[in-house]
Amino acid sequence: MRTQRGHRRPLRIGIATVVAGASLLASGGVAQAAEYPSDSTKPDLVKALQGYYNAWQPSGKHDMHGRVVNPRVTNWNDRVTSWINQNSTKDQQFRALQNAMYLADDRSGYDQSTSIADGLGQTIGRYYAEGRRNGRLPKVDALLNATDGTSGAYINTDTAKDAFYHPRPYLAADPSVPAIPKEDEACAPSKVNASSYVSTRKGHQWANPDGSLKITRLAPVVDRTHQFSNSDVVLWPAYGDTGLCTGGSFPSGHTTTVYQAGITLATLLPELAPEILTRSSEAANNRMTVGVHYSLDIIGGRISGQAAIASRASDATYRKQVLEPARAELRAYLEKRCGTPLARCIAKDKPYRNNPYGGKAIPGGTAQIVYNRQSAVKVYTERLEYGHQPTQSTRLAPSVPTGAENLLLDVYPGLNATQRRAILAQTETRSGQLLDTTKLALDGKAPGSWQRLNLAAAMSATVRVDRNGAVKVISTGGQARVIKDRVPAGAGGR
Repeated sequence: MRTQRGHRRPLRIGIATVVAGASLLASGGVAQAAEYPSDSTKPDLVKALQGYYNAWQPSGKHDMHGRVVNPRVTNWNDRVTSWINQNSTKDQQFRALQNAMYLADDRSGYDQSTSIADGLGQTIGRYYAEGRRNGRLPKVDALLNATDGTSGAYINTDTAKDAFYHPRPYLAADPSVPAIPKEDEACAPSKVNASSYVSTRKGHQWANPDGSLKITRLAPVVDRTHQFSNSDVVLWPAYGDTGLCTGGSFPSGHTTTVYQAGITLATLLPELAPEILTRSSEAANNRMTVGVHYSLDIIGGRISGQAAIASRASDATYRKQVLEPARAELRAYLEKRCGTPLARCIAKDKPYRNNPYGGKAIPGGTAQIVYNRQSAVKVYTERLEYGHQPTQSTRLAPSVPTGAENLLLDVYPGLNATQRRAILAQTETRSGQLLDTTKLALDGKAPGSWQRLNLAAAMSATVRVDRNGAVKVISTGGQARVIKDRVPAGAGGR
C-alpha cells in the first residue's frame, strides 16, 4: 500500500527524535546537519494560528472532543466544506486525488510540488512535469519535494494539529455507528468521532440527522495518465488510515506543503507567480473536495506555508546556496525545452485554467473559474477568506509580518525592503477574520498578520515609485512592474 506522508502519524512520531548535531527536515523526517540560519528559525505555527481558539476549544485530552466557541463561524465552515465536497466535478475529484499524493516509501509516484504543474501553463507545465518525472531537475527536486525538500518539507504541522486537535469533516458524529470494514481499528467511530458538533449541526441542510456532516468519500482510482510518474499510481484517499483519521484537521498539512512548494516555485518563475499561487490554492481547496479538511484548515495551512517560506526567503545563505542554483537550473531547462527565450515561451503558452464546480457558485462566492491572470488573482483572493464573516474589527491598519517582504525579492528586485512591505500592505485584505492576528500584533503578542497577505495580488501589481521612493500600487492582476517617476534635472542631492 502506498504511504501518504503526513497521514501515518506513528511513523512521523517515530522519526521525530533529534539527533545530536543534526536537525530534522520537518516533513521528511530525514536527519541532516544544520546548514542554514533558517534551519533554526522555523515559525511558531500555534502562535500564528492562535485565533482558532476563538472558534474551537479542544478538551485537552487529545480525544478529538472539545467545545464549539463560535457556532456562526463553525456553521459556515461546515456549509462551505460540505458544498465543495458535494459539488466538485468528476474531473475535479480526480485532480483532488492527484493532489492528495505524497511519494511512496520507495519514493515512487509524485507529490504536490509536481502535480501543480499546470499552474505554469499548458506547455511549460508539461515540460516542468517531464523534467521532474525524469530526473532532469535535481536541484529543483531537492528544493521542492514534500519528502525532504529543503523548502517543500521545511516545516510540518504536527505540533499545531496536536494543539488544536479538531475532528475531520468526514468523521461520523455518532460514536455507536459501526466501523467501516477494512479500515484501521483506530478509525472506528467509537474511538474517533465528531460528536462535539451534534448540537450545532442538527437541523442544517449540510448535515445529516445524526449531526454528521454531509461528506461523500471518494473511491481509490489508478492514475494511468503518466503526467507526473512514468508508471501507474494508485490514488488512495486514506480515510481509514490511522494517520489521517486520528490526526487533527487544523491546520491542513497538505495545504502547508503545497504553499511551501508553490510560493517557492513562484519565486523561481515570478513571471508566472499569480498562476502558480492560484494553482496551489486549488490543490489546497481540493482537500475539501476529498472531504478531509475544512475551509479554515485551508486558510490555516496557507498561513503556515507563507510563514515558513518567508523564513527561508529571509535567509541570505540559503538563497545563495539553494534557491539561486535551483532557479538557474529550472530556467535553463525550460528555455532549452521551449527553444526560445522563456518570456516568448510564456507569451505563446495557454495559461492555467480551472472550473472546479461546473459553473456553480460556491456559497458566499463565485464559481471560482480561472481562465486568465485576472481571474486567477480574483479566485485566489476569494479563497483567502471563503466567505467567512469578520469576528473582529475590520478597520485596523495593515499588518505585515517581519520577513514577509522577502517573499517579493524576486518579483521586485529593484525595490528595497520598505518598498516591498508597502506593496504587501496595500494589497492586503481588510482586518477582522478569525485567524487575523493584527490586534495581537499591535499588543505585541503576534508577529503580524499572515492571514491578510494576498500574494497573488502583490505579485501581479503595477507599482509607481515617486521621487521620494514612496510606493503606490496602481493595479493588480497584470504583469508585475515598477514605474519610477523621473527626478527633474538638477534635483539630485536635495
